[in-house]
Amino acid sequence: MQQNQEDQLYAEQVGAYLRKHPHFFEQQAHLLTEIFLPSPHGNGTISLTERQQLAQRDKIRAMENNMAQLIAFAEQNDKISGHVHQFSVQLLASTSLDGLSNLLAQSMQDIFAVSHSQLLIWQAPSDPSLAQDKLFSAVSSPFQDWVSALSLPHCGEKPASADGLVPAPLQSFAFIPLSDKKQVYGVLILGTEDPARFKADMGSMYLQRIGDLVSAAVAAHL
Repeated sequence: MQQNQEDQLYAEQVGAYLRKHPHFFEQQAHLLTEIFLPSPHGNGTISLTERQQLAQRDKIRAMENNMAQLIAFAEQNDKISGHVHQFSVQLLASTSLDGLSNLLAQSMQDIFAVSHSQLLIWQAPSDPSLAQDKLFSAVSSPFQDWVSALSLPHCGEKPASADGLVPAPLQSFAFIPLSDKKQVYGVLILGTEDPARFKADMGSMYLQRIGDLVSAAVAAHL
């Protein structure tokens, strides 16, 4: 026990000395070739210089992995941005509410590979003849209140108040509130059979942008 304590004290003294004299190995460079450390790969011992080289290689490898991930994320974001831009252009070409509904269904399928999209609006249209459109189908007050309380698109499972609004085979959803910045007047529902497509912890920036685009397009008819 005493020997261990003495060894620990000596090690601390050596460490303190080296920190106090950072140029020690410059003056005693020959020691770098005489000091051997356990190999991090478990194969005997290696020199201090070799150990430093391995450490640098590990750091470079980690940086390369991080860079590869960043590039992959950037490429994915660029691809999604392109899809949102394509969707924006198509929205500009839509002049009617009925055309907008059909466009949404087709665009979500073709551009975003989302099998189900549904637009529900509970604010009266400016043209009374549109009130009978399925877009204005009555939805329950609990569902309206739930959507209105969303500060961001909701991803994951559907709430109990949405029972009966979406087809049973769908496994994951995105509920995107539509508003005129004063009040929420509807929702865009996206659904898919893939349970991992819309996850509760996924980022919602692009879903928010889609919501803003659809809100602006729908507002012209309310």
